[in-house]
Amino acid sequence: VPEDYFGNAVITWPIVVKLKELSGHNNKGLGRVAAEVNKVVAGLTDEKLKGAVESWIENPTMPTLRGLVVGGMALSSSPRFDVYGNDFGWGKPVAVRSGSGNKFDGKLTVYPGVENGSVDVEICLSPETAARLESDTEFMAALE
Repeated sequence: VPEDYFGNAVITWPIVVKLKELSGHNNKGLGRVAAEVNKVVAGLTDEKLKGAVESWIENPTMPTLRGLVVGGMALSSSPRFDVYGNDFGWGKPVAVRSGSGNKFDGKLTVYPGVENGSVDVEICLSPETAARLESDTEFMAALE
């Protein structure tokens, strides 16, 4: 994307992981998902992104949120998006949220954190999904 580009550019890359690969029984767990996300982000070269844009120009499509995630979760944002570096005249942000748009059950938005090397994670869950997670002892133990 050119230095003087102003606007939104969204490209999706799916990562498919089977539920059984997430369980702690086979020692892969969420670390495998994190490794897969890291591979995708690290592999998004200028050439690959330009190819995706050129492909879209040749065959434009308008994906919907419903079409992106069915029975899964979506991760958005970029480690290259310096959300805390923006100052609109009233000082450096103390917190960043993605707003009310593009919200659905299972949506995660990840930003580089306010402190160097940290990460901010915003999670959107329905009340039913949150209640199921809270009652899952293995999940709650992993948070401690």
